[in-house]
Amino acid sequence: MRAVFIILALAGLLNAATVYAGKVTVAVAANFTGVARQLVSLFEQETGHRVKLSYGSTGKLYAQIQHGAPYEVFLSADVARPQRAIKEGLAVHGSNFTYAKGKLVLWSADPALFDQQTGPAFLATESFARLAIANPKTAPYGQAAFQYLRAQGLWQSIKAKVVRGDSIAQTFQFVASGNAPLGFVALSQIKSWQGSAGSLWLPSEQQIAPIEQQAVLLMRGEKNPAARAFLSFLRSDQARAVIQNAGYGVVAGIAKE
Repeated sequence: MRAVFIILALAGLLNAATVYAGKVTVAVAANFTGVARQLVSLFEQETGHRVKLSYGSTGKLYAQIQHGAPYEVFLSADVARPQRAIKEGLAVHGSNFTYAKGKLVLWSADPALFDQQTGPAFLATESFARLAIANPKTAPYGQAAFQYLRAQGLWQSIKAKVVRGDSIAQTFQFVASGNAPLGFVALSQIKSWQGSAGSLWLPSEQQIAPIEQQAVLLMRGEKNPAARAFLSFLRSDQARAVIQNAGYGVVAGIAKE
């Protein structure tokens, strides 16, 4: 009888955990796709909550939020849109924080084009058919690439060769498939790439500043414990280690909610 009682008690605890486990819908900037999946797996194992992820360029995700998309958390690839969401009453005041600092790199799947020393010089030769960047209007990584090219005086002469991806994920596919011989992509994408290392130029912070990426709690998730738990987890040392290992910078000493 005692064994039966223990089994029933354990079953009751499991049922209770199922009852109290929540769900959260998260809009994720395309550059963070692979890392988000890793984090969600850890979060779900640790908390029992379930997470539904939706990916896209930051600009397109924000437009969806403005039009009532049922997202509860927004992982943007910039600072401007989370702050704008707060100002427009779409997000909870004071809930935004920097979860990652992205790094833009010039990359080619061809290992013979350039290296860390010759990347800028090769770009300046303009001896390539196409250069892929993410759409500067909707993707912060594309905006950073555009600003660099313009600052170097290259934009006017090569803009006819530029192919734009809807997101940094599509931009990476253009380069990985060879449809564009080189492009500006996220360092995190290279680190998760299963193919050859290719040619890589990682700019210094003086050449291209890290892209500050902020998370924010949307109004739809204000009263959802799972949404708040996910943001708290994103601030944890465990999550920060995963993010840093994926090729991002992290903010030191970030406070937990």
